[in-house]
Amino acid sequence: MVWYLPWCDWELRRRFEAVVRPFLADLHIHTVLSPCASFEMAPTRIVERSRRRGLDIIAITDHNSAENAGAVMEAARGMGLTVLPGLEVETREEVHVLTFFPTLQQALVWQEEVYAHLPDVPNDEALFGAQAIVDSSDRLLGINRRRLLTATSLGFDQVVRRAGAIGGFCLPAHVDRPAYGLLGVLGFVPEGLDLPALEVSPRCVGLAPDLLAGRRIVRSSDAHTLDAIGSSFTILHLQAPTLDEIVLACRGLRGRKIEGYGRFQPQGRSKPQGRSKDEGG
Repeated sequence: MVWYLPWCDWELRRRFEAVVRPFLADLHIHTVLSPCASFEMAPTRIVERSRRRGLDIIAITDHNSAENAGAVMEAARGMGLTVLPGLEVETREEVHVLTFFPTLQQALVWQEEVYAHLPDVPNDEALFGAQAIVDSSDRLLGINRRRLLTATSLGFDQVVRRAGAIGGFCLPAHVDRPAYGLLGVLGFVPEGLDLPALEVSPRCVGLAPDLLAGRRIVRSSDAHTLDAIGSSFTILHLQAPTLDEIVLACRGLRGRKIEGYGRFQPQGRSKPQGRSKDEGG
């Protein structure tokens, strides 16, 4: 005979719900290292604007590099803001993929692999813009002279598998965009890869369910200016602001979940917006 003890379930649920809470996350922000970003995108200013807009978690995802991620992490120390180190990698097919890591060291290991697959050509500052390396106090340390805003020789599947092999998590970026978006470029999500979620651009109104195939949706700002930070964010239910917890939410496991989305409202803290029915769970 199987005995059912409802108080056990209630007690476990009560304890569980007491530690899972919502976090506001903008997981796609560029710094002055990205040549297409404004020079105002310096560490202390990114942190200050993120806090003013009520964000709990941000990710630094410069093009094919993590050289400024550590400076933003240091600038945010003790400020109540979690900064995830990452890179926005451009694949051989010209698809952009956000790659996040639990630690800066892992992100820099991945950076070296990405650099090994970048064309060895100089950056044209007049055409693309400067690629500034700064410290946590926004002081200029140097200029990266190698062109970062270009495709690597790594295929889409290689990026997902190799980043994952060193502890990273991949999120195809702005998949709805015709340029550099996975669905716009390839037209489908390749099978057999660990891709439980997809990022859409702030302008996206939804994706067809057959394209999602049960995957969850993340919304981010893809901020290249201070005003854009938090212009689109995701509400995550987590126990703590860590990459492991975010991955659980993207998988919809153990009570972690993507609760909804929001946009910064100048008159006050951003308010959640309902999830569109065609954006997955």
